Amino acid sequence: MKRRNVLAFDPQGHLVSQLSEVVAGDQTLHCVDSLAAAKKILSRDHCSVGLIVLDAPTAQLQEEIERLIAGAPTTEWIGIVSPKSLESREFQVFILNAFHDYHTLPIVPQRLAMSIGHACGKARMRLSLVSEDATAGRFGICGTSPVMVKFFRQLEKVINAELPVLIGGESGTGKELVARAIHNFSSRSGKPFVVVNCGAIPTNLIQSELFGHEKGAFTGAAQRKIGSIEAANGGVLFLDEIGDLPLGMQVNLLRVLQEKAITRLGSTLSIPVDFRLVAATHVDLQEAIRAGRFREDLLYRLNVIHLQLPPLRERLGDVRLLAETVLKNFASGTQRRKVSGFTSEAIGAMEAFQWPGNVRELINRVHRAVIMSDSKMITAADLGLGGFVQENQGVTLEAARASFERDIIESSLRANGNNVSKAAQQLGVSRVTLYRVINKFNIELSSKVSSPIKAGVCRA
Repeated sequence: MKRRNVLAFDPQGHLVSQLSEVVAGDQTLHCVDSLAAAKKILSRDHCSVGLIVLDAPTAQLQEEIERLIAGAPTTEWIGIVSPKSLESREFQVFILNAFHDYHTLPIVPQRLAMSIGHACGKARMRLSLVSEDATAGRFGICGTSPVMVKFFRQLEKVINAELPVLIGGESGTGKELVARAIHNFSSRSGKPFVVVNCGAIPTNLIQSELFGHEKGAFTGAAQRKIGSIEAANGGVLFLDEIGDLPLGMQVNLLRVLQEKAITRLGSTLSIPVDFRLVAATHVDLQEAIRAGRFREDLLYRLNVIHLQLPPLRERLGDVRLLAETVLKNFASGTQRRKVSGFTSEAIGAMEAFQWPGNVRELINRVHRAVIMSDSKMITAADLGLGGFVQENQGVTLEAARASFERDIIESSLRANGNNVSKAAQQLGVSRVTLYRVINKFNIELSSKVSSPIKAGVCRA
């Protein structure tokens, strides 16, 4: 049986006399009395659970603890606090945003042991969603949420399929990153990866951009130009915002896909090309077809394999991981090295925010916060989310927990097509328990429930 590490930061020794009653047989508890010792253990071993005893925490200690927690995103943290400290609204917010659970002093060993066991189970589930060769995602894409794990499984099947791929998703979700993953992890990785933004090229230049031209083909054509399609020969051609491609060019692209050859402007020579086409769009191409802006026969050619990137608001648990990854990568390349993490208030604000601009907006906000922050920890105000936090300060711990639980259940049901069995499996609870919670929150289930066979199939 694999043993699980439990870290306890206990400066006053509240747990020392009760360790045997708190720790289970498959758990190893590391009890330390300083944050330096806690950091040393976290750097050496993965700890499923972290216990932090907060008898009379100062503001400085809270900041140091926030930094400790930010550095161990796969550890489930439990706060052990004095009843008096919970009288502070600010401390309530700190506990709510930073910890998986909390207990009041003096501890009840049996109850704390149950909480540790539950937290270990949650940590194990979180780690099971992460591949062995990457702690933050796969294929160079950051994410460990259930919807992203499902997406990675689909992407794994697609990478070497040698068929056209159409990537859907809202703006800012990372469609180009997926296209690069298809190239970088396929047999074509040693060949070119050519990107064309169909919405950024003037209409009068797009044919030359795609197909190239010969010298003298038109006024200003002083020399031969190799087009993007020819440049991608042997590799991958990524057509971003394919929905913005003019109808005339759609006809030409369809011919290229059928004949596997191109003709440069000003030439009659047919040039064979071998490339894998990956296209992306944030618009509904079926609606564009009905409006006469997109060719249905081209969609059939593009949409052989369809991948749909989920918006950031549906990627439960990924916001914090993404923000910390962006911070680490950006801060290491700037002179603002003193910025080392996020306050619990900032993390709470980011996790509650809906992110209309998705991952791109998160990256921009974190970059700006690194430059503008005046302290070691980025606050909600640094991220431009201070007003958003202010609106939620009156929420009680009980109400916030209920709201969070309801959001998780609704998101899981939505991701699984209202299939209660699959949602229960994803959440790690029994169907009876899930039905009980559904009734508790009066969550309405659609009459059209996806069958277990159809749910999760990659649409082709």
